[in-house]
Amino acid sequence: MKLGSFKFLPRSFLGVDIGTSSIKVVELSRWGTRKSLKNYGEIRSAVLYDKPFRTAEKSSLLLSSKDIARALRAIVEEAKIETKEAIFSIPDFSSFFTRFELPEMTPEELPEAVQYEARKHVPLPFAEVTFDWQILNRKRLGSAKEPIKILMVAVPNELINQYQEIAHLAKIKLTALEAEVFGLIRSSLNEEKSSAVILDMGAQTTTINVVDQGILQSSRSIDIGGGSLSERISQSLSIDRIKAEEKKMGEGLSSKELKTVLTPMLDTLVTEIVRATQNFKGKEIQKVIVGGGSALLPGLLPYLAESLQKETELIDPFRSIFYSPVLEDTIKEMGPSYAVAVGMALRGLE
Repeated sequence: MKLGSFKFLPRSFLGVDIGTSSIKVVELSRWGTRKSLKNYGEIRSAVLYDKPFRTAEKSSLLLSSKDIARALRAIVEEAKIETKEAIFSIPDFSSFFTRFELPEMTPEELPEAVQYEARKHVPLPFAEVTFDWQILNRKRLGSAKEPIKILMVAVPNELINQYQEIAHLAKIKLTALEAEVFGLIRSSLNEEKSSAVILDMGAQTTTINVVDQGILQSSRSIDIGGGSLSERISQSLSIDRIKAEEKKMGEGLSSKELKTVLTPMLDTLVTEIVRATQNFKGKEIQKVIVGGGSALLPGLLPYLAESLQKETELIDPFRSIFYSPVLEDTIKEMGPSYAVAVGMALRGLE
C-alpha cells in the first residue's frame, strides 16, 4: 500500500488570486478533516507599479508575466511560504459563461454533443479558448421529460498561457486554473444547499452569481466596483482619490452626504441583482452573500438587505478553517477580500 493512500497525511496547498489592484496568496493545510491556515500574503500593484495588474476592459494582464511573477515571489518570500503547489483563479470578467440545453442522450455521447453545441455560443474562435462544463440538473439526468441543462465556461488560451508562464517564473507548480466564482461558492456556501446570490465586489467590477444547491446557475459582471464608488465621491466632493477612498471606507453610508452620492450607483447594483434573480426560474433566493474588497463599505449590508428584502451577510471564507485566535480581528477584516484565494486553496485540499 502506498503512503499516499492514507487520507490523514498532512497536505498543503496555495490559492492565488491575481486581481486588478492586488495579488493575494493563501496557504492552507489539511490533517485528516481539519483544515488550517498556515500563511497568507498580499501585495498591491501601487507598491511596485504605477498601474494595476489587470483591467476589466481586457481579458489579458496589463503587466508582463515577469513583473507579476516578481510580485508573487515577493509575497512568497516575505510570508516565508514553503508550499509550491497552487491553483490560480481566473477573473469572471475574463471568462465567458453560457447555458444551453441538450436532448436526452447517453453519458458517452454527451461530451461530443457539448463540444458541438459550444461552438454556437462562444464569441471567440473555438481554437483560441479552453472550455469546461457541468450538468446543472444532474439529479434529473436520465429523465426523458427534461432536457440536459449545461453550464459552460470558456477562457482565452492567451490568458491560460500567461498564467502558466507566471507560475513558471515564480517557481510555483500550477496544478489547475479555475474561474473565481467557483472558489467563491466553495468558500462561502460549503455544504449549504440554499439558493443564494453571491456578490463579488472588486476594485473595477461586481460579479452577480446566482447559486442553487451549490451549483452556479448564472453569472454576470457589471462595471460598478470599489474604484468607481471612490471616483464618484472624488468628483462629487472635489477631493482627491486617496481622501475619497479613506472617506468611503471610514464613513460609508452612515454619512448622509456619502449616502446621497453613492445611492444612484448602489441602486443600479440592486436593479441588476433583481434582474438576475428574476431570470432564475428555480426556488426563491434565500439570502445574499457579499464578498470582495468593497464588501466592507460601512452600511452596505443593511442597505442591500432593505432594498432586496433578503437576508444579507458578509462572506466568511475562514469559518471552517482553524487559525490562531490572535488573528481573529485580522481575519474578520481580510476575509471578504481573500474569499477567492481561500476557495482556490480549498480545492487543492479536496
